[in-house]
Amino acid sequence: MLGDMTTASQQTLKTPIGCRGIGLHSGRKVRLTLLPAPPDTGIVFHRTDTGAKIRASWINAIESPRCTVLSNGEGITIGTIEHLMAALAGTEIDNAIIELDGPEVPIMDGSAAPFLFLIECAGVVDQDAPRRAIKVLKRVSVVEDRATAALLPDHGFSMSFEIDFDNPLISRQDVCVVFDTTTFKMELSRARTFGLIDEVNRLRAAGLGRGGSLDNVVMVSGNHVLNAGGLRYADEFVRHKLVDAFGDLYLAGGPIIGRFCGVRSGHAQNRHLLTALFADPEAWCYTSLSRSTCVGPLERGQELRLTGS
Repeated sequence: MLGDMTTASQQTLKTPIGCRGIGLHSGRKVRLTLLPAPPDTGIVFHRTDTGAKIRASWINAIESPRCTVLSNGEGITIGTIEHLMAALAGTEIDNAIIELDGPEVPIMDGSAAPFLFLIECAGVVDQDAPRRAIKVLKRVSVVEDRATAALLPDHGFSMSFEIDFDNPLISRQDVCVVFDTTTFKMELSRARTFGLIDEVNRLRAAGLGRGGSLDNVVMVSGNHVLNAGGLRYADEFVRHKLVDAFGDLYLAGGPIIGRFCGVRSGHAQNRHLLTALFADPEAWCYTSLSRSTCVGPLERGQELRLTGS
């Protein structure tokens, strides 16, 4: 969110652009359109099939397994928004209307890359209003079972993540990233959602994963990846968890100045973390970005550090 390419002005799309796809969990076909919006609009989802409009905010996020879901409080929801939100965060889009004619953002190939491609095709324009960031002033954390998520003060925006699965192929992986738009596109945006073959029947019995296939989910069976072509990154699993968290954190309503640390955490912990942050007025403040508050160029080699097993 903050790095050597951070703009001080709000941004929106230059032209509308859309796509069609299938919802990962609902299995329903949906059309999605990204539209420009005036300054200070934020990211707003518009269910054209119901007329409901829901702001992409942590306040509107609700408990849901396996994905991030927004609700208008009256029974209308929009699910699986995290990959699109990550692409919007990674391209520093502050204002956009997201129209869709169904209950779920299409999963596309399971990563943020198709949404990043749409935004690049539409183009990005500066607007006559300053960007507002959320600056973390002190450590805030949530601990639930074996999962931990935390935000700490920092000069820019960075993230670290650690996963630890019993599966021998996934096992333990960790990643640490100092963010800018180039790093997001090249090193993270193509990381896909993943699942274990043993979970498929249980998920579908619970009404989840109805649109999942080898076209949009990295499926793991024991020591093997079932998808043709294998993995896009050797540690694609932890990179995708970081993409999910990146998208979830954009529900703060703007870029974050601080450091995120996640250990075996997921969408629920990300949502609870934002709730804890904004519940403590001493833990954060708003700041308008200017050329003086933007992070300067990073030294070569600082942008990304990856380790894993």
